[in-house]
Amino acid sequence: MNTDTHTTTAWFHCFAGTAGDMTMASLVHAGADPLQVMAIVGQLPIDGYALSFEPVLRCGLAALHAVVAVHDEHDEHDSHSHDHDHDHSHDHDHGHGHDHGHDHDHDHGHDRDHGHHHHDQGPHRPYREIRDLLNAAELPTRVLDRAQRTFRLLAEVEGQMHGMPADDVEFHEVGSVDAIVDIVGACAALESLGIDRIVCSPITVGQGTVHAAHGEIPNPAPAVVELLARRNAPSRGIADRKELATPTGVALMTALADEFGPMPAMQVHSVGYGAGTADIDGRPNVVQVVIGHEQPATLVPEPGQPAQLLEVNVDDATGEVIAHTITALLLAGAHDAWATPIVMKKGRPAHTVHALCDPALAAEVGAVLLHETGSLGMRGSTIVRWPQRRDEVVVHLGGHPIRVKLAPSRAKVEHDDAAAAAKALGLSLREVLAEAAQLARAVSTIS
Repeated sequence: MNTDTHTTTAWFHCFAGTAGDMTMASLVHAGADPLQVMAIVGQLPIDGYALSFEPVLRCGLAALHAVVAVHDEHDEHDSHSHDHDHDHSHDHDHGHGHDHGHDHDHDHGHDRDHGHHHHDQGPHRPYREIRDLLNAAELPTRVLDRAQRTFRLLAEVEGQMHGMPADDVEFHEVGSVDAIVDIVGACAALESLGIDRIVCSPITVGQGTVHAAHGEIPNPAPAVVELLARRNAPSRGIADRKELATPTGVALMTALADEFGPMPAMQVHSVGYGAGTADIDGRPNVVQVVIGHEQPATLVPEPGQPAQLLEVNVDDATGEVIAHTITALLLAGAHDAWATPIVMKKGRPAHTVHALCDPALAAEVGAVLLHETGSLGMRGSTIVRWPQRRDEVVVHLGGHPIRVKLAPSRAKVEHDDAAAAAKALGLSLREVLAEAAQLARAVSTIS
C-alpha cells in the first residue's frame, strides 16, 4: 500500500497487445485478491454471469486466464467461457481469443454472450445506462472513478466515429456485460493492490483487416487508433493479422495510465501475467504487469520558493569593484551574490556577477547590479530554491558576542565576530569557531 514516501505503481507491458480480461487477470496473478475483485464486481446490478480465474500456460509461461460463464436469454445458451469460436457481431480471429461483441467496434470480446436479466433495451445498452448502472452500485470511490473514466472515453470515441453524442452510443447487450465485468474487474484489482500510479509500455497492434458486423475494418480497429491518438500514446505494429489490441484493453490504458514509457525506477514486489485465449507459437499471448514502489522523484518533498537570478558579464571591472558590487547587492536585499571567473571573446578574462533575490525585489537589485558594474545589459531567469529552516543566535565567549547561523545539519559561525574574539582572547580562530558552534548547538531549537 502507499506510504508517505512511496508510490505503489503498476507497469503494464503490452508487448503482445492488450485486452480487458487480460488486464484484470494479470493483476490477480500479481497478487490482487480474486475474492475481493469478485465481490466488488458483484455490487453491480447485473446477474447471469460467473467470474473465475484459471491457471494456464502461454508459450510455456505460467499465466492466469479470466473466465466468465454466462446465461444468454437471447441465444438460449446456458453458459460459455472465453474459448468460443468468435461468432459474435465481430467475427475476428483475435490473437487474444476476444471478439468485440458489440456493434461499435468496442471490443472485448471474449466471445462471451452475457445475458442481462434486467434490461429493457433489447439487444443494445446505451452508454448513459451503463453510466447510471455504475453510479447505482456501491463501488469503492477509486474503482467507480476509474471505471467511469474508461467507459466515458470509449463512448466519446465511438460517438466521434459514428457522429453521435456519447450518451447515445449503444453497446451490444452481450458486449456491454463483457465490458462491464472486464473494466470494473480490472479497476477492482487495481484497488485490491492499492495501485496509486499506472504506467504503460508502447502497445503492440496487429496489421491487415478484421471482419466486423459492418464488414471488413482495418486492424488495428478504428476505435483502437482513436483511443491511442487521444493520449498520444506510443504503439508498435507487428506482422500479425490477429486483433492484438482490443478497444476495451486500450481504453483501460489510455483512460487510466498516468504515463507511457519503459518500466519506471522502482522496488519490484510482484509480477503477473494475464492470458488471452489463444496459445500463439513463438510469442506468449499475455499482458505482463509489474507491481512495485517508486521512490519520490525529488529529494525536496515540498514546493520551493521562486527566486530571480540576475547576471551580468563584465571584463573591465577590478576585483575591488566586484567585491563592492557584491556587498551592495546584499545590502539591497539579495538572498545571495557572487562572482564567477569566465573567458569572453578574444580570450579576455572576465567575471559573471550573479545576484539571487526575491522576485519582488528584482527591479531594485537589478538597478544596483547595473549601476555598480557599469554593464550595458543584464539577463535573468526565474528559478526555485529550497532554503533550510535556520535560526540565528548570539553566543558569548569570554565576553565577546559571536553570531551563529543554525540549520539542521550545520552551525555557521560569523567569521568577523569569531576573528575579533580570537584576537582579543589570544586564541586561534579554529578554537573560537569550534567553541562558538558548540555553544550555539546547545541552545538550538532546530532538530
